[in-house]
Amino acid sequence: MKSPSKTQAPSAEPVGGDFELDDFLPYRLSVAASEVQRMFARRFADAFGLSLPEWRVLAILGRVGSASPSAIGEMAAMDKVKVSRAAASLVARGMLRQTQDPQDGRARVLRMTRKGATAYHGVVPLAREMETQIAAGLSRAEWATLHKALNRLHMHVASLHGHDGDVTDD
Repeated sequence: MKSPSKTQAPSAEPVGGDFELDDFLPYRLSVAASEVQRMFARRFADAFGLSLPEWRVLAILGRVGSASPSAIGEMAAMDKVKVSRAAASLVARGMLRQTQDPQDGRARVLRMTRKGATAYHGVVPLAREMETQIAAGLSRAEWATLHKALNRLHMHVASLHGHDGDVTDD
């Protein structure tokens, strides 16, 4: 059978098989994550003018104090480009300060400024409130089971890749 050329319209007939995308776990996880991310992105942008990558950078620095962009990427499961863009935006807005790493003159270290800390302390209650809204759709037992299952799934998938739980986004 000849394969269709790029100019031919796709067939209107299903090709068969028993694959159901709606039952495929990676697809379902992706859709659920996208819905949650859109909700958070909209609220963070409306309330604080922050993108999700910017929030992730602030959240990491709120926990560890200072870090290199590559360390932030590893901790936040973000690729280098996203971290770099988010950090540059936060530096330009006066929320982060970037200095040279004293141990490695080629590396940079990021720290929150007072303005960044103020934004961070404002966003955390909003993030917790939205998580509570999401959790309200499940019983306490289901919520705990979800967390446990996600942790186990994350560790298992990371082990399949030969990582120690450090999976980054695309």
